[in-house]
Amino acid sequence: MPAPAVPHPIARLPEEWRDALVRLGERPFRAQQVFRWIHRRDVVDASAMTDLPAPLRDRLLEEGLSPVLETVMVRRAADRTRKLVVRFGDGATVETVLIPAVSGPGAPGRVVAEEEQDADAASVDDLDEADEGERGAEATRVTQCISTQVGCAMGCVFCASGVAGLKRHLGPEEIVAQVLLGRSLLEPGEQLRNVVLMGMGEPLHNYEATARALRLLLLPEGIALSNRRVTVSTSGLVPEIDRLGRDFGGQVTLAISLHATTDEQRSALMPINKKHPLAELMAALRRYPLPKRRRITIEYTLVAGQNDTHDDARRLASLLRAIPVKINLIPMNPIRTSSLAPPMAPRVLAFQRVLLDAGYSCFIRRRRGDEVDAACGQLALHGERPRPKIPFASGGNG
Repeated sequence: MPAPAVPHPIARLPEEWRDALVRLGERPFRAQQVFRWIHRRDVVDASAMTDLPAPLRDRLLEEGLSPVLETVMVRRAADRTRKLVVRFGDGATVETVLIPAVSGPGAPGRVVAEEEQDADAASVDDLDEADEGERGAEATRVTQCISTQVGCAMGCVFCASGVAGLKRHLGPEEIVAQVLLGRSLLEPGEQLRNVVLMGMGEPLHNYEATARALRLLLLPEGIALSNRRVTVSTSGLVPEIDRLGRDFGGQVTLAISLHATTDEQRSALMPINKKHPLAELMAALRRYPLPKRRRITIEYTLVAGQNDTHDDARRLASLLRAIPVKINLIPMNPIRTSSLAPPMAPRVLAFQRVLLDAGYSCFIRRRRGDEVDAACGQLALHGERPRPKIPFASGGNG
């Protein structure tokens, strides 16, 4: 059998650094120094690691330790959301978004607990119970939405990321490097608190790289994110949902892009449903090994005249019964490749009311960064020409 590929230096775990440096004749404690430079201090330029001996810095350069991305463009919205276009060594580009938390209601008339603060354009809108002791901190909490693929193969009709199809997977170093870059670009008074794998691509379609990136993000000696503050979103790859549950014991927050309540509807919106229909997906959610007091996030994009009726809301309530969930309603953000549109606000609020009355925690996603195409569903390949607008395929229920 061929020897396993050596991980890129940015994607190495501490024990892998220790083995590599021992082979180079270095003392084992150097591994911790190198790892901390990369994942605690966001430094991937070996020449800048000033407490390392010069010969070791040269060896690290020979090992391939160097930046894997560069910033091509930063677009800033009025709400301080920043969309970053980054380029990798092969010229491929993806987008990642920094979303500062804001307070106040996200939509007129919405029903929401007073303590809600984390209104992220790409994450859950209600605070987890673990946040109770952290409110009142002066730092502005920032969520970063990161990408896992160049493009996407899932073909969801309301999402710009898949317009050009899948170009390639990202390596774990390219996934983690987005977070290192994001932290380096935080403004005074900001603190990166949440990372959501909800950018370009389907994280579980790129499972190995996603899993390694998650391990790196969670390590206490590195970026040290809480597992409650890392969310993986999927369109419904059932075998990989099961695998994520086994590999991380349910500790990583799971978000499901659901968006429909019948197989006919969902298959028209999301082709993956033809492979893993709703009954199979719901069974996977029921067996996901959630810790106590944790819930799965259900993301439901509301498309005018297609999945936004009172009957849809009632079916959604029935479909999710007995599964610990919280629901994010996302009025569709416009994309250039589709003529689909969001419902009017009264229809959104009526949909939410059905779910609240059924006993669910249900929130309406604030629109963040949409004027710079940074909102949910708007991330796309930089420079790609959009395809002609396409209507909803079939399965609407008016």
